[in-house]
Amino acid sequence: MAKLSVNINKIATIRNARGGNTPSVVQAAIDCERFGAEGITVHPRPDERHITKQDVYDLAKVVTTEFNIEGYPDQRYLDLIHEIIPAQATLVPDPPNVLTSNAGWDTKKNLLLLTDLVQQFREIGVRSSIFIDTNLENIEYAAKSGVDRIELYTGPFAENFSVNPEKSIEEYVKASNLATELGMEINAGHDLSLDNLQFFKSKIPQLVEVSIGHALISDALYYGLENTIQMYLKRLILN
Repeated sequence: MAKLSVNINKIATIRNARGGNTPSVVQAAIDCERFGAEGITVHPRPDERHITKQDVYDLAKVVTTEFNIEGYPDQRYLDLIHEIIPAQATLVPDPPNVLTSNAGWDTKKNLLLLTDLVQQFREIGVRSSIFIDTNLENIEYAAKSGVDRIELYTGPFAENFSVNPEKSIEEYVKASNLATELGMEINAGHDLSLDNLQFFKSKIPQLVEVSIGHALISDALYYGLENTIQMYLKRLILN
């Protein structure tokens, strides 16, 4: 069964709208794990518009499952990884002003950078993951970097799912098969939801982790956090 890592950025977005510490991202992480989540994901951006640097340090003290820190590998991000030693570091190619991660790495162009980062993380015992699209050349060059996992950018899948589910998943199947052949594990994230997650998992049996934030936290407004996490976990079990 693929693991569910809950991205709690949106909890911080709500908190930051008023200042203070309500809702608490630390308590949210504790509750997500208590309700069944098998990981906590954060993406601390330089402008701290949601998760802050201090949040990352506070969360590191309480997360008991897998802590996954996403980010562009500037010095600020690298310092966090080396100081906290999370279970996983997910590298994204976002410039600072991007609203959300909406493209994967050009792994051929950035091979030397990614290879160096993967090696750095391996030396300190941190699993590495590269955020990537389904372009097969990018998959091949990701493997050349020595990365442990790739995280498939599932935005295009989610966008096309309602129109043609089978067509929407085709390139992801090809990419996952190639990545597996090349020795990499498969994560996935971006716009996965209660509507499309079960289908995605059924077509990608190699899937080991999904990172879900926006849809899950939005669903929690209607269904409650505990119930919502259980609903997502069921989607990962059922085929």
